[in-house]
Amino acid sequence: MEDLYLPLKEAIIDGEVDDALNESQGLLDQGVNPLNIFTDCVEPTINELGEQFSRLEVFLPDLIIAGDVVTALQEKLLPIMKELNISGREKGKGIIATVFGDLHDIGKNMVSLMLDINGFQMSDLGVDVAPMAIVKKAEEINADFVCLSALMLPSLPYMKETIDLIKNNAKLKDHTLIMVGGGPVTETWAKSHGADGYADDAIGAVRLAHELLGISN
Repeated sequence: MEDLYLPLKEAIIDGEVDDALNESQGLLDQGVNPLNIFTDCVEPTINELGEQFSRLEVFLPDLIIAGDVVTALQEKLLPIMKELNISGREKGKGIIATVFGDLHDIGKNMVSLMLDINGFQMSDLGVDVAPMAIVKKAEEINADFVCLSALMLPSLPYMKETIDLIKNNAKLKDHTLIMVGGGPVTETWAKSHGADGYADDAIGAVRLAHELLGISN
């Protein structure tokens, strides 16, 4: 089975959009379920790259070009899945934001990319986002989880404020889980300030989202 997907895997790693689209079409022509293309090739490949990135074996541009390929594959395959009434990619709706007072976005962008590629429907609110804006968006989409990022100590009170607002919100408190991360954030801080989980990198965030939502990874 691995040999079947090898050309597609290589196209993703090399950042070759056209090759990847052609390979995916070839797989479809062979009768391969588009969901299996995601679960057996796309997700493992991008997660492997994420692991390599965490070990400094590949670098951010490598992940970005691979992410561009995956985006193109999603645009091709997801409508086919919808047309064929194939489900299985919709793992949950999430919001991600860098909290108020912080303009850093590289880590947030990586987490958002990895969660999206792994089947979570992500709404990225950007950077310097006020607590109430996050809560309003969570209400709007009935978010299953919220990811909060902070790279600066002065932003931590706003992260705490956001957590409190969600935990005390009648529409969100019973089902919206909160994940936190970033340079000054620790697992101890997360636990003591009401977050449901902490991750220190994008791969950890993917694992955590699966764990919190009770989804097999």
